[in-house]
Order: sequence, then structure tokens, then C-alpha cells
Amino acid sequence: MSSTSDQSRPEFLTVRELADLLRIKERKVYDLAATGAVPCSKVTGKLLFPESEIRAWIARGSSAPAGMDTAPRPHVFLGSHDPLLDWALRQSRCGIAIYFDGSLDGLDRFDAGEGIASGLHIFDTGAQVWNLPAVRPRFAAQNVVLLAFASRRRGLILPPGGGARISGIADLTGCRIAPRQPESGTHGVFEHLRAAAGLAPDALRYTDTARSEADAVMAVQSGDADAAFGLEALARPYGLDFVPVIEERFDLLVDRKAWFDAPMQQLVAFFQSEAFVRHAASLGGYDIRDIGTVRWNA
Repeated sequence: MSSTSDQSRPEFLTVRELADLLRIKERKVYDLAATGAVPCSKVTGKLLFPESEIRAWIARGSSAPAGMDTAPRPHVFLGSHDPLLDWALRQSRCGIAIYFDGSLDGLDRFDAGEGIASGLHIFDTGAQVWNLPAVRPRFAAQNVVLLAFASRRRGLILPPGGGARISGIADLTGCRIAPRQPESGTHGVFEHLRAAAGLAPDALRYTDTARSEADAVMAVQSGDADAAFGLEALARPYGLDFVPVIEERFDLLVDRKAWFDAPMQQLVAFFQSEAFVRHAASLGGYDIRDIGTVRWNA
């Protein structure tokens, strides 16, 4: 005998319901139906999608339209290091592994199928837009979605009292800077702002490369560097000065099939928890009001 919950589930999904389920635009649903890529029926001029067959199609991943990636991806989160995301991946116990080595590195690895999601904060200096120009042309034919994670305050992290003499990037002449790797979004943003401030590359002295946000901050805290271009969220725990420079968007490029798997769903559920909201507020420098908002659909 079917349970009450089974009886209440719709046998067929409408175009809008399927678009919501797959987190795609309704236009994309019509395209999938027209090519026969998705199970559907046409009754009295309306497209209807058998719910049980749709979920089986999602699980199989073998009926995706041509050009969409159907190979299983390892449960690895790639891309740029973010302290709040790093904490959530561990605290949620979702089972997703971490390989953070920069926004550009993450996109390369994601494109190669090495993970289910990638964090990025890449500023396009021509369009003056975050992240979209970096993913739209490259991933238009893949089964992916770009989701908002947070807006973050980034600026100069300085030793205690350093903010009294350094108020911006133009004041860094002669300072030892903890640089990030060229594959990181931070490197690209800093180089853009350095040039805009009229500061020549040889006006700075560079320490060893810091391959994470935390490594850059620790270089300042230990005295190995005079400054780092980092996040406000990490300056406070280390007792360091912070001079705000820019608000940046940190987004998540996610494989749509993996979105429905248990690990990603567990992480997404944790994003809505009181513990996550409290921790973001305690770190400072984060605005998570738009978390989960679709910024672009392939």
C-alpha cells in the first residue's frame, strides 16, 4: 500500500517544476524536450514529465544531451580557498574532500572532471564583472550552474598599528608582500589594483608564495611579511590590522548532477543552518544573504 507521502507526490512535473528541480531556465527544459534528451509526454499541447522517470534519468546521468559531461566526478571541492567554505565542508561532515589551489587552477581541474564543484573570485577588468566572464564561454556546453556563495571584504592585512601609516595599496612602496600564486583570483585582483594605484611591480618586495588565504595572513603574523592582500575574516582572529580595499564576489561552479547527490545536499542544508549563519557573522567581512542564488545556468 502506498504511503500518504507517496500519494501526494505528483506523477508528472510541469515545465516550471522540472526547471526548479534541475535549477535551469524553462527555455532549457523546452530544449531538452525537443531533442528527446529528457523523458516527457505531450498532452493537450502541454509538456509533462514523469516524475519517477526524471529522477531515474538524473541518477543515471546517461541521458544527458550531447555536449554535457556525464562521467562520474570525484567528491572533491576545488578552486579558491575560502575560510567559511572550508569550515562548512568540515563542520557539515558531508564527506566532500578539499583541493584548494586557486580560482584558475580550480576551473582547469573542474573542466578535467576532477571535482564536483569549484570556488572562484575572478574579476574581469574589461567587463568589471566577477566570475561570469570566466565561466560562461568555457562551460556553456556542460551540465553546470554558477551559484552565489558570499560577498567578501578584501584588503590589506598589516601588523598591529600598521593601518596608521598605510591606508591603501599606493602606500605599499618598499613593503615586503606575501604574494599569492598566479593561479589564484587574489593575484589577479591585486595586480589590477596595483597598476590602478600607479605602483610599479618593482616597488614591492615579495616573500615566498602563500598558497592559501591563511598562509598569507600567517606570513604577516609571523613577521615574514609586512603586508598581505587578504580577507577581513582572517585578520581578526590573528589580531592584525585590516584596511578594506574591495568587495568581491565568491561564487561556486557546481556540477548539476552532483548537486542531487547526498554529499552536496548535506552541505547545502548546512548552509541554511543557524550554526553556519552565526559562524559567518563571527568571522566578519562576509555577506551571505544571496547564498544559493543562481547566477548563471549553462
